[in-house]
Amino acid sequence: MEVALRMSEFPLLSAIIWLPVIGSIILLALPRSDRLIRWFTLVVALADFAISLPLFVWFDKGFRGFQFVERYEWIKSWHISYFLGVDGISVLFVLLSALITILCVLISWESVTEKVKEFHIALLLTSAAMMGVFCSLDLFLFYLFWEAMLIPMYLIIGIWGGPNRLYATIKFFLYTLVGSVLMLVGIIFLYLKAGTFNILEIMKLGLPYHFQFWLFWAFFAAFAVKVPMWPVHTWLPDAHTEAPTAGSVILAGILIKMGAYGFLRFSLSFFPVAAKAMMVPMLVLSVIAIIYGGIICLAQTDLKRLIAYSSVSHMGFVTLGIFSLNGDAMEGAILQMINHGIVTGALFMCVGVVYERTHTRAIKDYGGLATVMPIFAAFFMVFTLASIGLPGTNGFIGEFLILLGTFASKKWAAALGATGVIIGAAYMLWLYQRVFYEQVNPKVAGLPDLKMREAIALIPMLLLVLLIGCYPTPFLGFMHESVRSLLEHVHGAAGSAAPITQIIKEGLHVVLPS
Repeated sequence: MEVALRMSEFPLLSAIIWLPVIGSIILLALPRSDRLIRWFTLVVALADFAISLPLFVWFDKGFRGFQFVERYEWIKSWHISYFLGVDGISVLFVLLSALITILCVLISWESVTEKVKEFHIALLLTSAAMMGVFCSLDLFLFYLFWEAMLIPMYLIIGIWGGPNRLYATIKFFLYTLVGSVLMLVGIIFLYLKAGTFNILEIMKLGLPYHFQFWLFWAFFAAFAVKVPMWPVHTWLPDAHTEAPTAGSVILAGILIKMGAYGFLRFSLSFFPVAAKAMMVPMLVLSVIAIIYGGIICLAQTDLKRLIAYSSVSHMGFVTLGIFSLNGDAMEGAILQMINHGIVTGALFMCVGVVYERTHTRAIKDYGGLATVMPIFAAFFMVFTLASIGLPGTNGFIGEFLILLGTFASKKWAAALGATGVIIGAAYMLWLYQRVFYEQVNPKVAGLPDLKMREAIALIPMLLLVLLIGCYPTPFLGFMHESVRSLLEHVHGAAGSAAPITQIIKEGLHVVLPS
């Protein structure tokens, strides 16, 4: 797989990644003035987003390859390089990460009152690690960013989370660590085979089919946990429930996208034959996640847990689109990753708004909020409709493309997946009815409506919901060439491979010799 590179004269990606790190170092030296720390962090986040905007403006949508590339020798003896670049699959996630960092600062303005300096340092470090994951073109560098992200997230949940935060953080850490260790074994094996950590060189390696089989599952362990796919999803509801609002927004908006991104960047690129061989099992797991996650949502009594389980269902659509190995479905999956980050992130922000006022997440403690907080109710309604995929919102575009492409590949998977749309409408509209209609609950009577700061944080999400829903072409245009190149690589490699049953048999023979 030959990949073209377009080098960058200015280290734009490095600036985007390392500005939050520099900001966090400066925060260490600042006096413990909460107001100063919040404003400084906001300025750093805004500056980082401003620096990332040229990616959207200058990105060449007709170029098939990586752009804004930077490459420097790092550890020469191990063939490790500081190698960065973005293509149509990764560029939008960098922009989304920068935007969400700004919103997390805004929504934490009054809710985080203890260890304010430490919280904002952790927030900036998380932002830097997230963007590093999407920009890395060296496996060693990628793994460093992948693991580095766990530390500040662990602290954000463990220090500023809810009553059961220690249980949630340990569960989150153990799940992700076990998967990452298995991926590390796979990375070491690839290095020994290729003699380099260069992702683009490894794509051309052409591993024997039985090696691809086992390495696919080694990487799957890390990515499936991050998505999270059924049945390794149980850490997510606990982490979301106990995390502060900013932690939940980061988890929903960016962190769980890294698993799906890993499938696209590594599983399909490195192991195309195994990916095609495992197409049906992956589609089955995706359909289970869609239906199971939706049904579980119907039984939830906690606002955060309901939205958390909805993420399991929505991310099931994403993996369904990826492993349909169809252009429309794959572009829909990438767009749906962006959409999910916007919509679910906004829903968690909305939950944070009312939780700051009531200090309860129990659905039964609400009712009649549309009367008490009409502006807030209007925002929540738009995000609810986007979550269920109403035409005119971003959720519809992503799910439609996924189901359209999946139907062309596997009709049964599209038919079963489509039931998730119905279930999604049921649990989200029922939630809205219980929280915003019916009689006004005395516990919410007299609550103030949205503050200016809260509205400012929600408006960008609202605009993106409507913009992508009504005019998705600019966003889909980023993906066309990269998705087309990836699918040509997968189908080309798989087309010359042995029969799927033989590939699996050879893979099993490695550990189960006759």
